[in-house]
Amino acid sequence: MINEQIRDKEVRLIGENGEQLGIMSAREAYKIALEAEMDLVKIAPGAKPPVCKIVDYGKYRYELARKEKEARRKQKIIEIKEVRLSPNIDTNDLNTKVGAARKFLEKGDKVKVTLRFRGREMAHMSKSRYILDDFAESLKDIAMIDKPSKVEGRSLVMFLTAKK
Repeated sequence: MINEQIRDKEVRLIGENGEQLGIMSAREAYKIALEAEMDLVKIAPGAKPPVCKIVDYGKYRYELARKEKEARRKQKIIEIKEVRLSPNIDTNDLNTKVGAARKFLEKGDKVKVTLRFRGREMAHMSKSRYILDDFAESLKDIAMIDKPSKVEGRSLVMFLTAKK
């Protein structure tokens, strides 16, 4: 809220240089802001009494937007990479998939390991669970199981994340 929108009886006023000007009525604070040719902005509405500051509102909004943009730039977006396996995978093929998953984990991404079943393979789902266990076992030095293997439709799915 700015200027006339502030309807509180009393506010704690902070000057343009950060100095405390004390508790006063909102009208008095607005008059002081007008004399300084600046805006009265409510910066802490939850406080008792609410805290208002005399600032240039355009500059204030620009600073807030810049801080928000900086915070967005610094955060890392974690992607989920998928590695697909089949129940009749050979050990060398499995090692290749483990290498790919290792690269993803080292970059900081999560890995979704999917063991897909087709046709008659569906009847032997429980016997193929060891493939996912072996996969997780071979990556246990850099990864931990985020979500254990569970059946989703025609596949077994497990999520791995990098150890901190």
